[in-house]
Amino acid sequence: MATGLSGMDMLRFAGSLVLVLGLLGGLLWGLKRMQSGVRLSGGLRQLQVIDSVSVGPRQKIALVRVGGRDVLVGVSPTQLTALGSWPAASVDDSESPDAP
Repeated sequence: MATGLSGMDMLRFAGSLVLVLGLLGGLLWGLKRMQSGVRLSGGLRQLQVIDSVSVGPRQKIALVRVGGRDVLVGVSPTQLTALGSWPAASVDDSESPDAP
């Protein structure tokens, strides 16, 4: 009668270890994603990404609202470039088919 671990026991142990490490990694990833939206000061956010469009493999154009201004920004892996800026549009300024 052998007192050591059988091959099936070792496989079960390895599977459990992989499962626990995977759950831990997922939990840490989720906490990191949640933390990026939390502000310590509790104030209103001054920076909002309104929309973004991918224009290349690692390049995009984003419309960002900073305070009371909308800024069009080009984004690449190494650089951010402001392409244009104008006062933020209010809800009443939305385009309608009847507008001239």
